[in-house]
Amino acid sequence: MEITELRRRLEGLNVYLVGMMGAGKSAVGGGLARLLGYRCLDADSMIATAAGCSVAEIFQRHGEAGFRELESQVLGQIAAWHSSVVCTGGGAVTRPSNWGVMRQGVVVWLDAPAALLLSRLQADATPRPLLDGDDPGARLAALLEERLPLYSQADLRIPQQAGMTPVDVVTAILAALPTLLKERATAPEQPARLQDAAGHGRSGFN
Repeated sequence: MEITELRRRLEGLNVYLVGMMGAGKSAVGGGLARLLGYRCLDADSMIATAAGCSVAEIFQRHGEAGFRELESQVLGQIAAWHSSVVCTGGGAVTRPSNWGVMRQGVVVWLDAPAALLLSRLQADATPRPLLDGDDPGARLAALLEERLPLYSQADLRIPQQAGMTPVDVVTAILAALPTLLKERATAPEQPARLQDAAGHGRSGFN
């Protein structure tokens, strides 16, 4: 399907990218947004802006519960917008209220195996509060196992393998999106005609 037709079929629906940290949501989101003519929104960046400090500092000051509350508030604000690719945090799927927001659009799960996630995270200097500890690999595997049933509720699953580039993932998303989008029913050429009990035509309900 051509991009122009895909845009028409999306009708401005937001596309929410979900998946574990290291799944490449931010790397994929920008390219996907450009092709769709959408804006790209990074939820973690918006949370940090709203809080006036980094995500790591939010965790230090308010714990994970405080961060999750801010995350839900930001996602609620995003729901009022349209034509956005939204890169969510890895744990956004843990709150049912967030699903209520994301279900208003299309939810795409970027699924990557634990080994690939860990290799990407080890090459990234971004602080990851949930991986603090002596064995980040074990913590990552535990988080992934815990969240898999939640990620699997997404509308689309895009599996990743080592060697796939963000462009490859964007291409896979664009190829899969049309399978979710139904054509809007065509309006009748003539307006519906109402009849009363005697079979006489009426112009309205009054």
